[in-house]
Amino acid sequence: MTQVSKMYTVTILWIAMFVLFCSRVQAYSSSQSQSKPQSQSQSQSQLQPQLQSSKHIPFNSNTHSRKAFVRKAIVDTCAICTTSSIAFQSFTSPAYAKSPLPPTGVKAPNFQLPSTRSMSENNNNDNNNNNKDGGERNKDDNNNNTSSSSLVSLETLTKEGKWTVLYFYPGAFTSGCTLEARGFQSDLSQYQSLNAQIVGISVDSVEKNAKFCQEEQLDFYMLTDEGGRVSKLYGSALSMPGFGTFSNRQTYLIDPEGNLRWVFTDVESHVGRHSKEVLEKLSELS
Repeated sequence: MTQVSKMYTVTILWIAMFVLFCSRVQAYSSSQSQSKPQSQSQSQSQLQPQLQSSKHIPFNSNTHSRKAFVRKAIVDTCAICTTSSIAFQSFTSPAYAKSPLPPTGVKAPNFQLPSTRSMSENNNNDNNNNNKDGGERNKDDNNNNTSSSSLVSLETLTKEGKWTVLYFYPGAFTSGCTLEARGFQSDLSQYQSLNAQIVGISVDSVEKNAKFCQEEQLDFYMLTDEGGRVSKLYGSALSMPGFGTFSNRQTYLIDPEGNLRWVFTDVESHVGRHSKEVLEKLSELS
């Protein structure tokens, strides 16, 4: 079971338990507020004969209510835990299992995907044109910018003789993906010193990925894998009911010859230090 599916399942479980607990507390509080307490004189008059006729502790309705409340909460919690175990099994069933990882030591799966690189260049050109001619745009330039030059393939990444850190992430602007991207950005100079480039892949649209790169001021670009076809080739696609298909958080090291050399699969649990781990492995392999 992947870290992402665990995260969603545990989150749903805790939310259900919290809602159940709040409902039980509210029901218990309302029942107590509706009951009218007896006066002190009545309580003492009723309690005295009982103490004289029996050595047992008198019945306390409040204590009984609390015990019933705790017992009911325990039963409901056990029911939720049982349901969650069934949910865990459903996530790990073949219907939701991700595709197998490609082998290392051989050519990485080839692909061709839209990139945010040309869109970033587009925005820069548009800004320059706006500054020069008062906001008028050259339509021919815009048409050229949406041509096949925006597509990036494995051959494109390896033609310059660089290592490629190809990392898949679930979605732009999420907390984990933002933290991961910032880690790569802060260590970018170290990657460049190792003759390596960083490229991200997600199922997000080109526009969303471009906005993510712009707002986070990333000096590397993202690829858009709509439908998750390339994610499936790399064993990173994850399909979940209600969420569709998206890229699981995994990182691949591809050498300058296009061979897949290493795969990081357990990234979710330590996103903050992932970039450092990639640098260590890259230094070891290069």
